[in-house]
Amino acid sequence: MKTNFTLSGRLFARLAVLLLALPLANPAWADIYAFKDADGTLHFSNIPQDKRYSLVMRTPKEPLSAETASADSSAPASERRGPAIDPQLRASLSGLIEDTARTLNMDAALLHAVIAVESGYNPHAVSPKGAMGLMQLMPATAKRYGVTDPYDPAQNIRAGAQYLRDLMSRFDNDIKLTLAAYNAGEQAVARHGNTIPPYKETLNYVPRVMSDYARNQQQP
Repeated sequence: MKTNFTLSGRLFARLAVLLLALPLANPAWADIYAFKDADGTLHFSNIPQDKRYSLVMRTPKEPLSAETASADSSAPASERRGPAIDPQLRASLSGLIEDTARTLNMDAALLHAVIAVESGYNPHAVSPKGAMGLMQLMPATAKRYGVTDPYDPAQNIRAGAQYLRDLMSRFDNDIKLTLAAYNAGEQAVARHGNTIPPYKETLNYVPRVMSDYARNQQQP
C-alpha cells in the first residue's frame, strides 16, 4: 500500500523521533523516502515515484527475533543475517569439525559458530575482500598456516582453528576479543587497547558468533 504525506519544516524534528521508533514498533513497514520542495515542505512516501525522493530510513521487511535485533540492529539489511545454512552440508562436515577440534584442543561448538557465520558451511565461499572457504581465510592467513588449497575443508578448518587458538593465547582466552581479531585483525584489536574495534562489521560479527556459539553449546 502506498503512503504519502507532507510536513512543514518546523515539525520535522518531531517526525524524525517518530520515524526512528517505527522499525521497533512495526517491523513490517517498508523503507521511507523524502524530499523537500521549493516551499520548504517535506514530503514522505514508502513508494518513491517522484525522482526527487531519496531514502531516509531503511526498515526490516520482516520481524527480527529479539536475539537477532540486539546483535544486528546497527547493520544494513544485507548484513543482518548470516549466510543460509544447508543442514545436510552442516551434518556432512560435523565429523571433520569435531575431529579437528579434538586434535587442536579447541571447542567444536566455537568452530561451528565461526563457520556458520563466516560461510554458512559453504566450502567454496569467497568474500568481496578475498577471504576463502569455510572459515574465510585471507590469503596471508592461509599461507601462514601452510594451506595449499583453501577450498579443501580439512585444510581450511584446521588453519582457521589454529588461528583461533593462537588468537586465544594472545588475548588471554577472551573469546570476544579473539573473534574481533579473527574478523578485524589482531593488530586492529591491539591498536584499540585490546578492546573490540569500533568497526560496524566487527561490532555486528562478534555478537552473532557468540549467539551461535551459545546455541551450539546447549545442543546435545
